[in-house]
Amino acid sequence: MRYLHTMIRVHDLEESLDFFCNKLGLIECHRMDSEPGRFTLVYLHAPLDAQQANDKQAPLIELTYNWDTEVYSGGRNFGHLAFEVDNIYETCQQLMAKGVLINRPPRDGHMAFIRSPDNISIEFLQKGGALPPQEPWLSMVNTGTW
Repeated sequence: MRYLHTMIRVHDLEESLDFFCNKLGLIECHRMDSEPGRFTLVYLHAPLDAQQANDKQAPLIELTYNWDTEVYSGGRNFGHLAFEVDNIYETCQQLMAKGVLINRPPRDGHMAFIRSPDNISIEFLQKGGALPPQEPWLSMVNTGTW
């Protein structure tokens, strides 16, 4: 068995692409518009998965944009995504500098959560084990839900 992609339904495609590409740094692989189905699919990969994406082997995020308005609730759009990062503190600092709220700060040097514009929880896990706890993260409290 091989992991292929995670599908997320999004309310505003441009806002979601700004978040995932411009803020998180993911890269668009390809997209498909379905006029009869009235939807657009956009596939994204992480920067370090570029070669795998070219070989159609990368884990992907599929953003599904339905052209007709629909409110998603109760898990209809998804639970959470998880990414391994080289330095969780640097990652969170870069996101904060871009205006992204850190809902669950990396107080433990290991894990943090943010949310996309469509309230999808995104988890960051420190590569190779937790970093030593440090300020300002150690004193930060949770904000909202994650």
